[in-house]
Amino acid sequence: MTSPAPITVLTIVAHPDDEVLIGGTLAKYAAEGSRVVLAWVTRGELGEISDPVLGTPETLGEVREGEARAAAAALGLTEIRFLDFRDSGMAGTEGNADPRTLPQTDPAEATRRFVTLLREVRPEVIITHDPTGGYGHPDHIGANRATLAALAAAGDASQFPDAGPAWQPSRLLYMVQPRSFFERTREMARQLQPDATPFEGFDIDRYAIKDEDITIVIDVVPYLDAKNAGFKVHRTQFAEDNFFARFPQDFMRDLMSREYFAQAWPEPTPGQPQATRLEG
Repeated sequence: MTSPAPITVLTIVAHPDDEVLIGGTLAKYAAEGSRVVLAWVTRGELGEISDPVLGTPETLGEVREGEARAAAAALGLTEIRFLDFRDSGMAGTEGNADPRTLPQTDPAEATRRFVTLLREVRPEVIITHDPTGGYGHPDHIGANRATLAALAAAGDASQFPDAGPAWQPSRLLYMVQPRSFFERTREMARQLQPDATPFEGFDIDRYAIKDEDITIVIDVVPYLDAKNAGFKVHRTQFAEDNFFARFPQDFMRDLMSREYFAQAWPEPTPGQPQATRLEG
């Protein structure tokens, strides 16, 4: 069987640990010989700290950068980038007003920084958050908007001429979860903890993607060990006794064995069959 032709994939996520959702896909493409570059917008300076022995609010950014590097290594990735914006925190928190955050940065400067990344890496495929940010996080939404602006500008040599030679990627994909994923997860959570679960307040109608709008589904069963290893190094964010650790192992393995993407650009053709690879 002929191996797939290698491509360059650039993934842009807001915080260390966001890459976990598509860790199997990143590991798969790296193992097949493609160039996979993983970029974090922030170092997650305002994230939670599962155990105070792991870090403090003052050191969390440094600690999470280390976790990010370890996660990339677990996935077999050798190229990583940090875009050096400050974590804004969850919507409605004080961190939102920090001028160092992506949402507070002048749009032209933010676009320039993202264009520089695109022109340096020269990817065929870009992956980032969808317009809702998955659950409304300002940094996720900011990453989406800045990536879209950079995609529109990167191929135009007259825009940001100091950011490197023009480059036009072939495809933009959003990392997403279908409605059925959330419904299955919520139902299992209710079985484990009928009175209250972490998923009761999640607005599925707002943040989930309709199953029929998923354009790519990738089977990552051969890469689940790498994906799990990449997940486990984010110790500040996921305590060993986190809620997901209570789910039956078979259920979690099945849940994590597929990763989902929605093609954002170019717009998919109506009736286009669901693909099993990023490059179509």
